[in-house]
Amino acid sequence: MQRLLPHPLLTPILALVWMLLANEFSAGHAVLGLVLGWAIPVFTLRFWPEPTRIHRPLTLLRFIVVVLFDILIANLAVAKLIVSRPRRLQPAFVEIPLAVRSDLAISLLANTISLTPGTVSAELSPERDRLLVHALHVTDTEALVATIKSRYEAPLKEVFEE
Repeated sequence: MQRLLPHPLLTPILALVWMLLANEFSAGHAVLGLVLGWAIPVFTLRFWPEPTRIHRPLTLLRFIVVVLFDILIANLAVAKLIVSRPRRLQPAFVEIPLAVRSDLAISLLANTISLTPGTVSAELSPERDRLLVHALHVTDTEALVATIKSRYEAPLKEVFEE
């Protein structure tokens, strides 16, 4: 069963993403979405170094909602910063100490940071214990670190690590 359906949660997610990209609901698109949702995990199985285990699915759902909300708010904040006072921007590189250790959790954290307007993940330390983040406007580096750790890293640690 594991070889036929290696990532059971990924299959419906990919099918849903396909339906959203197609922007049309029809039986043909639904079938194609399910086929792609099944085929992509099957054909990429050897690239997954470790099996993915979701320990707290509700925490993952809450994390997704938080990230989507933060993306919306950050878009507005960045637009306001750029339009109102671009010369007063205080860009900075900030080092985030990592508590997560799994490849998937680190990757999702780095991607989440990069998806949020105004911040981008720049480098992962060779020891994989620090993530360098560039922020467009930073007035308090400790607050930025605390926000990233509490809003993004802590839920990912709960979901993907025991």
